[in-house]
Order: sequence, then structure tokens, then C-alpha cells
Amino acid sequence: MTPELRATLLAGIQDGSIVPYLGAGVLADVKNVATGEPIPATSDALIIAMNGGKPMAPKLMYEFPRAAMNVELKRGRSTVNKFLTRTYGETQWTRGAVHDWIKAIRPRYVIDINRDTQLQDSYADVPHNLIVGIARIGGTTLRYKIFFWDGSSYQRAEELKLEHPILFKPVGTPRPEPTYIASDADYVDFITELMGGFSIPPQLKEFRKGKQYLLAGLRLNRDTERMVMADIIYSAAEPAGWVFIAEPTDKERRYCKKIGLEIVDADIFDLIGEPQPA
Repeated sequence: MTPELRATLLAGIQDGSIVPYLGAGVLADVKNVATGEPIPATSDALIIAMNGGKPMAPKLMYEFPRAAMNVELKRGRSTVNKFLTRTYGETQWTRGAVHDWIKAIRPRYVIDINRDTQLQDSYADVPHNLIVGIARIGGTTLRYKIFFWDGSSYQRAEELKLEHPILFKPVGTPRPEPTYIASDADYVDFITELMGGFSIPPQLKEFRKGKQYLLAGLRLNRDTERMVMADIIYSAAEPAGWVFIAEPTDKERRYCKKIGLEIVDADIFDLIGEPQPA
């Protein structure tokens, strides 16, 4: 990453023209306060944690939604949801350097495909909008809920208050109410409605037009994450932005070229000036 690119990214994030899109890698330095164990954020780590510390069958280790679907079929959807709430809502974790950095600069709009609460904690002292993805809910075609944080609590809202920051948690969070996109069935429903335009509030569809994105902490070698990302950044500027990927595969190179993302052989920890997690 050149000094010029670093300056461009930092300036764009601060003025709102570049939107951070956060994946599991931004939590690489987060540890369990009690045990020192890393937070299970990556697909493999989540599967192993959900399975009591042991890997599952190779075909289930392919990605977390597949493993979660297996658990859901055997033990019920509530088993997966309880695991995620216990992990992200009831366990104490150290603060991540990326989220401390975000708290310091307060980007206008942030997308976070993790299920932890650190992004919300970063904005806890200012009013903000929270959009949470939902799936397999009867009675509505909408696949999101909007909440507004007034400085002390979240309240359900029908519309975004665009004068305040927007936090988008497409695959869920334990707060203010535990809601997750986890299993294959969840993702099929959410992505279907995302492609149909029902998983993003209308105001956000307008607000996001012409934005560029900085993808950090995720690889683009899984179709599920790619489909979610591609629809969320729809209407982006040309080029669409940048993605931090070390040693990208040919598949990732082709895909990024296709959708207009420039691959940067660096890491968000390089961008924020923090040492890389061990």
C-alpha cells in the first residue's frame, strides 16, 4: 500500500465517500477476557466453537452456513441462535484495534458482516441507526429491521434518520434482540430478498449511490459472502473500491476485476497503523 493510497483511503473514510465493509479479519486481535482465547469469527473457528471445540466432517467444514444448517436440522434453529448469542452477547471480549480506530473517526456508514457487538459499542455514546438483517420471518417480505439508538437504548424505527450514522449488520447481532443469518436456509432466504430489493431500506438504496467501498478482513473465495457483498454495494461508483487480500487466488482476482474492486496486498492493521495480530 503506497502512502498515496493510504492517504486516499483515510480521507475517503473520514469524509464518507468510502464505506468500510468489515469481515472476520478485523477481529483478529480480539480475545476472551477470561481465557485469552481468540474470538471465533472466521468460518472455521465458528464451526469448531459450535461443535464443542472439535472440527466437523470435511464437507461441513467448507463454510459456516453449511455446518449451521446441519446443526439446525439435527437440533433445531434455536440451537444455532443460542450458540451465537452465548458467543457474541454473553461472553466478554477485549476491544479490537480496528473498532477503536472506527470509534475515533466515526465513519458515516459502516457495513459489518460479523455478528459481534463491537461496532455498536463504538457508537454507543452517539445516536445512530442500526439495520439488522433477518430471515425466514412470516408476514412480511422485508428482510431487515431498523433500530435507532438515542444514546441510552435502541427503539424500533420505520425509517432511517439520515443525519445520524448508519450501522448495517446484515447477518445479525445479539443486540438489541438476538437475530442472525446463519444457516444455508437463512442465507437463501436473505439473499433471494436482497436480490429482489427487500433486504435494504429504501433510504439506504438512495444514500449508497456513488459510494466506494473498502473491504477489510474477508476473502472473496466463497459464493455466499460474495453474493451478499455484491448486492449490498450495488450502485457503487466506478471503480467500486478496494479490498485487502494477501496472496489473492486467481478466482479472487477474476471476481474483483469483474466487479471493479482493486486488490491491495495489505491489511487494515497496516492502514490504521497498528501491529498485525500474532
